[in-house]
Amino acid sequence: MALDQANAISLSRRAMKAELLDAETELQLAYLWRDHKDEQALHRLITAYMRLAISMASKFKRYGVPMNDLIQEAGLGLMKAAEKFDPDRGVRFSTYAVWWIKASVQDYVMRNWSLVRTGSTSSQKALFFNMRRIQAQLEREAMQMGISLDSDQLHRKIATEIGVPLGDVKMMDGRLSGSDYSLNATQSTDEEGREWIETLEDESEGADSLFEQAHDNAHLRKCLLDALSTLNERERLIVRERAIREDTRTLESLGKELSLSKERIRQIEAAAFQKLRKHLQNNMAEVAHYL
Repeated sequence: MALDQANAISLSRRAMKAELLDAETELQLAYLWRDHKDEQALHRLITAYMRLAISMASKFKRYGVPMNDLIQEAGLGLMKAAEKFDPDRGVRFSTYAVWWIKASVQDYVMRNWSLVRTGSTSSQKALFFNMRRIQAQLEREAMQMGISLDSDQLHRKIATEIGVPLGDVKMMDGRLSGSDYSLNATQSTDEEGREWIETLEDESEGADSLFEQAHDNAHLRKCLLDALSTLNERERLIVRERAIREDTRTLESLGKELSLSKERIRQIEAAAFQKLRKHLQNNMAEVAHYL
């Protein structure tokens, strides 16, 4: 932590010594980079406004992210701003860069705040960075008026104040109020305590269910083999190629092989299935519906 702070201080000192650009010089550098990809111009532009990036990064220290990481993300945002900046629009680069720097740092903070993804929509981002401040403000105002707000009322007021859906407010309140816990953590401090993962319901099929399913499949297979034995050789060939194989064949290909028309193959197929149904209905009615 001390090393991180020292590095951040060193970066800040170097940034403070960088040149200050007037509007004309800034514009010239922006044109050189946009039109000619002049890397020296880009370097001057980025170096001159690194102090702005560091200043904005420092506003997010309270979220527990190392300052060096915040500065790096702010620098990436500054680079994106330089890449997208259009000097023809008549806007100062610093004004334009602020939004890219802020977006880059905010995205990084949200990605690293929790192991569980906190959110990525604009409303979720607005809640993450403003909800607690707005909540404290609303609670102070209610206290001054002698009003007590329950959680539902507070959520509704926050949603109205920030302009986001009520569902997002409830979700974010839960995320900000909780912490990440390992499923391998024990439920008690003693050595005999079970891990939390042991309390999760096993949604996979049990051994009895798997055995019953295997038994039913074997029984069905035997019944179908018995039914197929009632067909003649040509009928078995057509049924096998048309219904049992994974890559089934067409009526036309079977017709060419057997020197029959497609319509005749279709008729034989229909008659064969009728034989199979009749056999199964007479001998094993519970599996007849499979055909």
